[in-house]
Amino acid sequence: MRLLFAGLPSTVLGGEAASGCVDVNVDGYKAPDYECLSQQMGNNPDAAKAAQKNLEAQKKSVDKQAPNQIGLSTPAATHVRMGNTFGSSVKPQRP
Repeated sequence: MRLLFAGLPSTVLGGEAASGCVDVNVDGYKAPDYECLSQQMGNNPDAAKAAQKNLEAQKKSVDKQAPNQIGLSTPAATHVRMGNTFGSSVKPQRP
């Protein structure tokens, strides 16, 4: 097993801690340090705002929203897409 530390700052090789993450190559396969990347993502100052907005979006009632707002197709949109083959074929007139 051979480890390659290409592009690694000399401070890391000297034993001091660095703020960046290290990708390790083992026999030609890259192995990123996911724990380090997760910590960097957690240190984002906007992460708390994004988490709050995600919670607010999850609390909204889905049954009271229009189908096209939550990513569902309406019967009218399906009819327009299928064209004259609506109800008679599985292949749409307009792809």
